Amino acid sequence: MSIGGGIALIVIGAILAFALEFQVAGIDIRLIGYILIAAGVVVTLLGIVFLTRRRQVTSTSRTAVDPTSGEQVTRRSTQDGGGPIV
Repeated sequence: MSIGGGIALIVIGAILAFALEFQVAGIDIRLIGYILIAAGVVVTLLGIVFLTRRRQVTSTSRTAVDPTSGEQVTRRSTQDGGGPIV
C-alpha cells in the first residue's frame, strides 16, 4: 500500500506542479506540487525498503522411532527465507 500511496503522491504533485495554471491567494500551487512529489519519492523508497526487509522463517519438526534402539527421535530445523536484511 505504501508504494501505491507514494506513486499517487507523485502523480498528484506532478499535476499540481506542471499541469495546473491558477493562483490562490497566499498559496503557491507549484511549491505544493514539488513538496508532494518529494514526499511521494520518500514514501515509495520507504515502501521498497520495508518490502525487502520482510523475512520468512520456516520451522519443521519431525518425530520418528529409531528402529535399532527403539527410542523416539525428534528432529527440529529452522530455515531462513534468505531475503536481504536492510
